[in-house]
Amino acid sequence: MSKQTLSFQAEVAQLLHLVTHSLYSNQEIFLRELISNASDACDKLRFEALDKPALYEDAPNLEVRVTFDKAAKTLTITDNGIGMSQQEAIDHLGTIAKSGTKDFMGKLSGDQKQDAQLIGQFGVGFYSGFIVADKITVESRRAGLKAEEGVRWISGGTGDFEVETITRAQRGTSIILHLRDDAEEYLNAWKLKQVIAKYSDHISLPILMEKEEWKDGELINPNDENGGRQPGGMVKTGEWETINKASALWTRPKKDITDEQYAEFYKTISHDHEAPLTWAHNRVEGNTEYTQLLYIPAKAPFDLWNRDKKAGVKLYVKRVFIMDDAEALMPTYLRFVKGVIDSADLPLNVSRELLQESRDVRSIREGSTKRVLSMLEDLAKHDRHDTAAGADGVTDVVDADDKAKEGKYTAFYAEFGAVLKEGLGEDFGNRERLAKLLRFASTTSDAVTVGFADYKARMKEGQEAIYYITADTLAAAKNSPQLEVFKKKGIEVLLMTDRVDEWALNYLHEFDGTPLQSVAKGAVDLGKLQDEAEKKAAEEAAEAFKPVLAKLKEALKDKAEDVRVTTRLVDSPACLVVQDDGMSTQLARMLKQAGQQAPETKPVLEVNAEHALVKKLDGSVHFHDLAHILFDQALLAEGGLPEDPAAYVKRVNALLA
Repeated sequence: MSKQTLSFQAEVAQLLHLVTHSLYSNQEIFLRELISNASDACDKLRFEALDKPALYEDAPNLEVRVTFDKAAKTLTITDNGIGMSQQEAIDHLGTIAKSGTKDFMGKLSGDQKQDAQLIGQFGVGFYSGFIVADKITVESRRAGLKAEEGVRWISGGTGDFEVETITRAQRGTSIILHLRDDAEEYLNAWKLKQVIAKYSDHISLPILMEKEEWKDGELINPNDENGGRQPGGMVKTGEWETINKASALWTRPKKDITDEQYAEFYKTISHDHEAPLTWAHNRVEGNTEYTQLLYIPAKAPFDLWNRDKKAGVKLYVKRVFIMDDAEALMPTYLRFVKGVIDSADLPLNVSRELLQESRDVRSIREGSTKRVLSMLEDLAKHDRHDTAAGADGVTDVVDADDKAKEGKYTAFYAEFGAVLKEGLGEDFGNRERLAKLLRFASTTSDAVTVGFADYKARMKEGQEAIYYITADTLAAAKNSPQLEVFKKKGIEVLLMTDRVDEWALNYLHEFDGTPLQSVAKGAVDLGKLQDEAEKKAAEEAAEAFKPVLAKLKEALKDKAEDVRVTTRLVDSPACLVVQDDGMSTQLARMLKQAGQQAPETKPVLEVNAEHALVKKLDGSVHFHDLAHILFDQALLAEGGLPEDPAAYVKRVNALLA
């Protein structure tokens, strides 16, 4: 039999050092991870056996067995799932795919309890065994291989591991943990059952342990019943018992499932250490029958902005696991949703290609999307609950469920609001529902809590548009010169600071019949909110300023598309805007930063004819320099940079000298 010693991938060695030296505070998660892996191995066998029933060999009943040996100080988790060949053991146990370890290391916070919980999230759950073991032996045989083609893998969690060929009659995998002295509590049936009940009760196949019963110790003196006995103890009977419910959680009636069980199931499928924000569990009947158990996490995952990341929804067909990350079941903008969908109609041999084309899948996707939006609408409805006393002095009674939902939508939006906005461009059918769920800061509130409906309810009489501004930061938006006339007249403006806002609003032109208007696009027209005297004064100023405007246009012909007098400025001398249908300077800047092509568009320079600096232009010997300073300062005010910063500084210094 061949035996070879191989070195771990560098990242694995680094991870193992961390696991064995740091993550002790929540030891018991190792059992959750290893049982979860065993369950996955059984799911994979069940899936492969759809085409090759012979893989079941002579053991069609899939199960996980947990055994311990106090004398040898070993704990063994055995499954009769798909198993591993020798090469698969080397590949799967000696290396980590992708950059899982790098991301894992980057997420560590120094809080041991939280850090331990991160293990499964990065696909490195097997290594959690080293939290309690100073040596791990893995014995496995892949389903379909001969008994002589088994493999034994052994490592002490340092720099290398041994692999040898063994004879193994049973398919599947046994993970034998050689426990350290400080982990001997796991050589106790009661402790193991407690941990399994906490983390793995929902596993849909039986987890078996050998039954134990109490046995009195031998008589000290066989001839004297009253002379006392040796200490008694628990003795294994040779019978096996199922210690979990062994039925998929989502198939049970809702009334039989506690909130704690829902939360624990979420933690297992998501590898998240925090409880979910909310969830929905429903059986859908009609043309397409399926069960959905969908969760909204409390915190965004580390890779939320990776749009190629697979969705977090697992697909089952008639309780048979089909695939992880079934992206066809959930739109990309809801990629943060975790859960399970179990279809009664799809074929068991469904492939990813078939999922894209299936009418049933489209129906499930639409139904699941609507369910998630309903969950969010419910949270938004209860986000702020007014309990002010009425005229009769009686205060509304808020029930416990409503009270529990208060503030949850604000928490959700802080984590996932920007991703939700992607739906405006991706999901035309639900655009109106999504628009109602969006929240922004505004000139009346720095908190991101103002919805379009709130804004409309506060609109001034005669106001005909919902005004907004996009900027890189809240400070840049709040202090933009383009807001000056709106502040003067007490008109609220929404402040949009997410990078996705500019793109998303290309797909939303109105809300509930009221147009959306960027204050940085087009000429400012406040309609009925601007009185006739103001309009007349503006027209007269523009007329008187015509000769200076002509000179400004000539001086700035390479930078500005047009120069015009504006009424939107009160304290600032100038600002930049774009035409109604033009790309904003902020979006053009973002595209260039991302290395993408942006069309070359010149902004419009708007000047405040009443400002002292603008009045100084007329007849100034420094006209050309002042014109360029005016343009560059307007660019700086909106977060941009002059094309030639050195020339700008030189001009300012010359005027200050």
